[in-house]
Amino acid sequence: MKISVDISYYPLKDEFIPHILNFIDRINKHETLSVQTNGMSTQIFGEYFDVMNALTKEIHQSFELPHSVFILKVINADLEKH
Repeated sequence: MKISVDISYYPLKDEFIPHILNFIDRINKHETLSVQTNGMSTQIFGEYFDVMNALTKEIHQSFELPHSVFILKVINADLEKH
């Protein structure tokens, strides 16, 4: 099953941009995913288990930084083509 995820990351630190860019760089290294980033969020497209496994790994790593917030919208459709 293909899914689409719209994700926003809010590290609650004064220097937040490097943490956001690091997350985006890490999620882009997952070759089975298609990733599009804009000024408001990142969209991730792919097979359900590929996307969810990548998010589990990368969100866990980002949570090493105390007080981080992720907002996710998960859609059970491939919206990349729309």
